[in-house]
Amino acid sequence: MTQRLKHTFEKLKKQNASALVGFVTAGDPNPTESLNIILAMCDAGLDVLELGIPFSDPTADGPVIQRSSARALTRGGNVSAVLDLTRRLRNRIQIPIILFTYYNPILAYGIRPFYEDAASSGADGILVVDLPPEESHEMTAMAPADPLPLIRLIAPTTPPERMGMIARDGAGFLYMVSKTGVTGSGGLDTNEIRHQLKALRTVTSLPVCVGFGISTPADVASVSAIADGVVVGSAFERLIEENLGNPELPSRMGRKVAEFKAATLKNSGLRTEG
Repeated sequence: MTQRLKHTFEKLKKQNASALVGFVTAGDPNPTESLNIILAMCDAGLDVLELGIPFSDPTADGPVIQRSSARALTRGGNVSAVLDLTRRLRNRIQIPIILFTYYNPILAYGIRPFYEDAASSGADGILVVDLPPEESHEMTAMAPADPLPLIRLIAPTTPPERMGMIARDGAGFLYMVSKTGVTGSGGLDTNEIRHQLKALRTVTSLPVCVGFGISTPADVASVSAIADGVVVGSAFERLIEENLGNPELPSRMGRKVAEFKAATLKNSGLRTEG
């Protein structure tokens, strides 16, 4: 775990709060506005930034994030542009930055150059959503001596023995998917999340962040009560989509982040049972 990630989770544990992990597609709706939006999110209390590399076939993502990728791609979004944005952000923010991607852009860029350039840009980890553990050696074997953490995914259908296998190779934190389906789909079963988390805790001491389907402060509060972090993505991208061309978009995003962040306190009072 990089020092920024380690410090973030340790600090939040002392504060009795979960990490608010915010996803946005880099370069959406355009490079300049994307930077301003992200800076507003960080100023408002975002704990970890999940920065999406735009991709033409984001099969794990729902329509909202698919459209965000399409907008970014039309404005020149690619791996190099995202790494440049990461460098610019690192000069201004100190929170951890996780690069969210599919495997194809990494292969096209080159695995070793991607590792090296991601590290030099100031990234703190990599999440490759379509790279299962059995096929990840091709990538991890190309990593430098001090590689960036490869954030591993745990599906809601993952049995305990497979959880252990995935967790053994985990670093940084584990991303637990709250439900089957794609990002942005509604409906959370908090009891099922709690059951899955309980099983996962028996095989790892890494922080566990839960994502998919978390779109309201009540959702955030409910999951924060049992997890180390909560990942919100489609709700932020939906706000971008609804405010295209609106000069108040960064400030509106800041208010949305602050609202979600308040719900990450484990005694926030917004908790609901699934």
